[in-house]
Amino acid sequence: MSELFRVDGDAYDDFMGRYSTRLAPLFADFAGVRPGALVLDVGAGTGALTAELLARGASVAAAEPSPEFVAAMRRRFPDVDVRDARAESLPFGAGEFDLALAQLVVGFVTDAPAAVSEMARVARRVAVCMWGIAEVDMFRAIDATAEAIGATRGGEPRHYRTPQEIHDLLAPHGEVETAELDVTAGYRDFEEFWQAMGRGVGPAGHWLASLEPEQRERAYEELSRQLGSPQGPFELKARAFAAAVTSS
Repeated sequence: MSELFRVDGDAYDDFMGRYSTRLAPLFADFAGVRPGALVLDVGAGTGALTAELLARGASVAAAEPSPEFVAAMRRRFPDVDVRDARAESLPFGAGEFDLALAQLVVGFVTDAPAAVSEMARVARRVAVCMWGIAEVDMFRAIDATAEAIGATRGGEPRHYRTPQEIHDLLAPHGEVETAELDVTAGYRDFEEFWQAMGRGVGPAGHWLASLEPEQRERAYEELSRQLGSPQGPFELKARAFAAAVTSS
């Protein structure tokens, strides 16, 4: 998982940050974050959720395994306790937090059930969310492009991308609440979209980087077509599936 996100924070923000910053307030609402709550941001990335939590008056700590993202987090949030740690092994005490949240994380960890168990160990309430695949315009277009040019995207993690998978992941820890969280992100033009994707972030960025020059040219044309051949500003929609449990 970590090799998919060994990029600088600005590259991540350019590619996925325009979505995750819009997702964060919806996810925080669903999780029930209140002023004064003690919240752990698990797999915090570059801090989209942390920023939202702080804006709501929560007391925040963060765990993140990517050294590049840890460095970005510490620069951006010098007063937040940011730990270089995997979700499966959180360096915090039992019951230390009111909530443990994982935004866009569980699909990429090595052992998601272990990660959720760790979150449930350190917090009374646990909430997670992940993007769907078909429900995200960008991912759907990239998949269709890969198929059209004969450069399939093999080997990338696609677990916990459906409502049932997300529900079942948390079900061992209590009665599960679920939600669908919809966001829209905008681009100046297709060139901005293509350049953001070309920065090597996540499975999509790694797939693009793996293409031969001729395939890359075909991918450019096909992906533009899949997105409606935009000639100016355009928007893409994305849906995340969320679930939460509260210990008794």
